[in-house]
Amino acid sequence: MVKPHINHNLRLSHVNLFAQAQELFRWAEIDEARGRGVSLRDIMEEFAVNERTARRMAGALEDVFPRIDVVTDEERRRWWSLRDVDYIRHRGFRDSEIAALDLAIRRAERDGAANEVKSLTEMHDRLLASASPPQARSAEVSSEVMLEANGFACRPGPASQAPPQYLRLLFEAFIAPISIRMTYRSARDDAPRERVVEPYGVILGTRHYLVARDKTPDRRIRQYRFDRISDMAVTGQGFVRDPDFCINAHCAQSFGSFFSEAEHGPVRWRFTPSAASVARDFRFHPNQIMTEMLNGSLLVEFSASG
Repeated sequence: MVKPHINHNLRLSHVNLFAQAQELFRWAEIDEARGRGVSLRDIMEEFAVNERTARRMAGALEDVFPRIDVVTDEERRRWWSLRDVDYIRHRGFRDSEIAALDLAIRRAERDGAANEVKSLTEMHDRLLASASPPQARSAEVSSEVMLEANGFACRPGPASQAPPQYLRLLFEAFIAPISIRMTYRSARDDAPRERVVEPYGVILGTRHYLVARDKTPDRRIRQYRFDRISDMAVTGQGFVRDPDFCINAHCAQSFGSFFSEAEHGPVRWRFTPSAASVARDFRFHPNQIMTEMLNGSLLVEFSASG
């Protein structure tokens, strides 16, 4: 049997064309949302490109959308503004956007921001109500996976940055689910080395961590610091997620975002009567137990490491 010839270059060109089309539609969305138009600086910042590429994108936009106004302001900056692009207003939403909105609601709930929770929840419900049942269900499934995969152990103070391209890649890996290949250097490694892991979640804190099962003989769930990851890609190889693993239960074993099995154990804090009235209003740990003592002091107990 003669195998059909597959033109991989043609397939790649189609992928590139689709990505370029997405960028142009995103540009149109930005223009519609801001009203004042889009400048070269806006393009460079939004798409992380240099000025030459931004100018090429502007030319492509003029070719695709003939009804466009180009204005030069008093500082000799050019602004591109679309006119009457009705279908931009009716494009709906992406699954990742609903998932991000649900994550924002969870963050607001944990921060005690009741007004923000109410407003975000109303926006969430209004968007789902405007969608077709299949689209709404698809968005809800994606959101459920992302909520399950994201743990929050946020603390005030300086925080490292998680590269957005890694987070976008992990979003796809969580939904599938598929394993990822990354270059990682642990504190014990002399040099970075490649690892293949099964991603289970992300912990956001002073440092951000990827929670994943290492594909080594012990098959342990480990935490990997984002600032020690130098490269990441999906493998295309699926895996079966452990149904007994819970990201919230995993986070509850740590204090902040640090976790060590060797240091995990009971924590007991006793607050004097003068400090007890203030301590009662704090949530130090998801599984904390508060006990009022006879002398007016307060005992706070939980299990954690860190």
